[in-house]
Amino acid sequence: MLAGDLLLIRVNGSREIVGRCCVVRPNLPADTVFNDHLIRVRLKAGLHPEFAKFWLGMPYARRIIEEAASTSAGQLTISQQVLDAIEVPDIHIDLQRTIAARIKAQLAAVEDARQAATAQLRELTQFANAIVRETLAHSDTESHSLGDVLLEVKQGIGSRWADFPVLGATREGLAPAKEPVGKNPERYKPVTVGTVFYNPIRILIGSIAMVDEGDAPGITSPDYVALRGREGLVDSRWFYYWLRSPDGERCIASLARGAVRERMLFNRLAEGEIALPPYPVQQAASRALAELRPMKAAVEARLREIERLPQRLLAQVFYFEEEAEDA
Repeated sequence: MLAGDLLLIRVNGSREIVGRCCVVRPNLPADTVFNDHLIRVRLKAGLHPEFAKFWLGMPYARRIIEEAASTSAGQLTISQQVLDAIEVPDIHIDLQRTIAARIKAQLAAVEDARQAATAQLRELTQFANAIVRETLAHSDTESHSLGDVLLEVKQGIGSRWADFPVLGATREGLAPAKEPVGKNPERYKPVTVGTVFYNPIRILIGSIAMVDEGDAPGITSPDYVALRGREGLVDSRWFYYWLRSPDGERCIASLARGAVRERMLFNRLAEGEIALPPYPVQQAASRALAELRPMKAAVEARLREIERLPQRLLAQVFYFEEEAEDA
């Protein structure tokens, strides 16, 4: 490989990732090799590598790549012929270099903003964990079996399933389900305010959610585990944050049996132990945790906006330069 070559992802399971690329740097060892999931592209004279990389990220190029990608064994694949079909603006290499430098500087500022927002989210999570940890230090905290203090939601929604959105659990919490309603929609479980639910195959990586006050009630997959705290024993919001805290993670890990994709159903979770502070202490902490929600939502909204900025920036810069060339 030579410095200035492009390395593109040739094979990937995600339509958003296949075709993404990077520029080979000058300090790369001469004997460096790459696997067959990548394509090496040697650019023609007059085409700046950084400019070409940014151009391949534009909607025009992405559309060609994604539409031409073939599917094999569940993986998307592109070929050199697909890349040959992508037209590149005919502008002088000095202008290409200027455009690329400008985009890199602006993207660096975007990345700084993204990291700042991500750090704020971490701080809010740490604050929530500290609130939970403080309750566990109460002198009247008692150990209980999770099966004794939680109630599983088993009953399906029935014929009214079409009246509710389908909700899922992710590592970030509550989110619209990625998949539409499947077979037997009447078996989908109702998840209303105070319901905690999780993907039994992904709980080990934190795919846990809760419908909180202000969230629209919905339904979730019958394969998910849905539960609530017993009234007067467990505040559901406090339990949700406990389950996502280091203490909850340790409890979940203690129940795992080492299978790659094991399903942790309610009867397995019920075997776990939880240290419960008095109910009024949980409620006080729950109110404090509720105050964090709007702050977290605001940071997450800002982060989503930041993550959309690179494409907007590319579109704005390239559009401006095309207009300048036409003039």
